[in-house]
Amino acid sequence: MRTEEQSRERRLHEAGLPVTDLGPVLAEETDPLLFATVSGAHLYGFPSRDSDVDLRGAHLLPVAALIGLREPDETRSRMWDRDGVEMDLVTHDLRKFVGLMLRRNGYVLEQLLSPLVVHTTEAHQELVALAPGVLTSHHAHHYLGFARTQWRLFESTGELKPLLYTFRALLTGIHLMRSGEVRAHLPTLLEEVAAPHYLPELIAAKADAEHAPAVGVERERLETDMTALRTALDEARPASPLPDAPAPVVYEALHDLVVRVRLER
Repeated sequence: MRTEEQSRERRLHEAGLPVTDLGPVLAEETDPLLFATVSGAHLYGFPSRDSDVDLRGAHLLPVAALIGLREPDETRSRMWDRDGVEMDLVTHDLRKFVGLMLRRNGYVLEQLLSPLVVHTTEAHQELVALAPGVLTSHHAHHYLGFARTQWRLFESTGELKPLLYTFRALLTGIHLMRSGEVRAHLPTLLEEVAAPHYLPELIAAKADAEHAPAVGVERERLETDMTALRTALDEARPASPLPDAPAPVVYEALHDLVVRVRLER
């Protein structure tokens, strides 16, 4: 176990994340935290010097909070400043988180499978083990939709951040359709999926500032390359080895996990 903890801490350190000693902060959560990982630009491989740290995870509400008259606090968000770095923690109750997993939501799967782990439990490890069983060819729609949203944001702001988010989403989707594996780290994706040669330069440029403008590549070239990647993702979906829907056995396993972990609370 100690070796696993050291490995997690090493990955966080290599990513330049000041989150290896957040135990006291996470202990302030009012209900048990099942896991917390780093998402956002740090996970995607293109953080800036002034990037905030996006922490995502799942918490566990007590049974009484779910069966009473009051609406349960299924999603929680907390922000704070730590040594000049903005920290942002968003968690869902386990039942809601699993429900999102089953809705072909690539975003929550990236959070669950993030190698940048701040806090983990046995329940987290069980969810990670079951995650491959919820992947379907229809997750392509998630990445196409996310890419469209980010491209529109880039068109309105001209900033590097949404442009890189667009490329990252499309390359993650293509890789997922072809390999059945969720990979969110853009520099690694560039080694595995054919992509425009100028992306490393854009990643390097964003390191200077979170809201840096996209310069050095003509808009027409960007549009051409983006269209090509969208087409590649569209074509990868019907050829994907991934199933159309999760197997019933996976649904039942997730159901049993939610019930068991809740009753053990």
